[in-house]
Amino acid sequence: MGSVRWAVRCGSWAPTRSDWLFAARCIQREEKDRIGQFVFAKDAKSAMTGRLLLRKFVNERMGIPWAEIRLERSPRGKPYLAAPLKVSPDSDPKPPAWSFNLSHQGDYAVLAAEQGMQVGVDIMKTTMPGSSSVPEFFRIMTRQFTVYEWSVIQSGGLEHQQLAAFYRHWALKESFIKAIGTGLGFNLQRVEFHLPSEPLTQKHVLRQTKMHLDEEEEDDWVFEESLLDADHHVAVALGPADNAASAPLCPTPPPPTSFTLLSFSDLIASASPLTEEDPAYWESFKMKAEAPQRQQETHTSK
Repeated sequence: MGSVRWAVRCGSWAPTRSDWLFAARCIQREEKDRIGQFVFAKDAKSAMTGRLLLRKFVNERMGIPWAEIRLERSPRGKPYLAAPLKVSPDSDPKPPAWSFNLSHQGDYAVLAAEQGMQVGVDIMKTTMPGSSSVPEFFRIMTRQFTVYEWSVIQSGGLEHQQLAAFYRHWALKESFIKAIGTGLGFNLQRVEFHLPSEPLTQKHVLRQTKMHLDEEEEDDWVFEESLLDADHHVAVALGPADNAASAPLCPTPPPPTSFTLLSFSDLIASASPLTEEDPAYWESFKMKAEAPQRQQETHTSK
């Protein structure tokens, strides 16, 4: 069984012309075009990092040559490998299939992958709401959490502590939704999370959080929680594989894996170009503002 947890601090990535143009050559043309349509550089960098993370994983851990990787999106946007490895009839038994998922928010892009289990990952940055007070923000989001979860979220003393608890719960819910691939139609009040008393730290992965689905505790699902830094919370959901009948969930999943921080050099270490260089792609990118003005002001004021 294999586990992969990778993170890239794309928010502070300042690509050179050669970096950006080489990265654009190493992803599928339709993804390059989609990334080029982002209005802000921050979003374009996050999306580019995510595509490179996916291809690096498929190339290095699944053993598929870079040029042969074909990634597609499900109708609900979850990435999947369109052309998996072919296993010859006389080869060893087929190893457990990999499941992988991406998330980017705040200053990071993250990838989580697991063999033999469904996986979903979500990262959330604790930020003050931009256009409303914290109580008003919570009022708007009332339906996203259960009464019990709100009691936990609002038990923190300071507003920042309450927001951190809010985003922690949100990341947990999103990781589960992304693992099962349900999308926006899922009623988030069906799932309720019960957190351990042990606090989250940057040096330890917690795995004690329990999920209740329709008021019943789910023993088949495991949730890993960690902090990349003081403001970025990551949740990884691990559940039974789609073909659970033939590959049941291991009763004792492997020990939790911490996220490894990668650089741009790490991302392209095994990359090979798929298309010709497009100088206009850099000209378009360097004209973009980094982020919406409010986000820039929030970041500067910290």
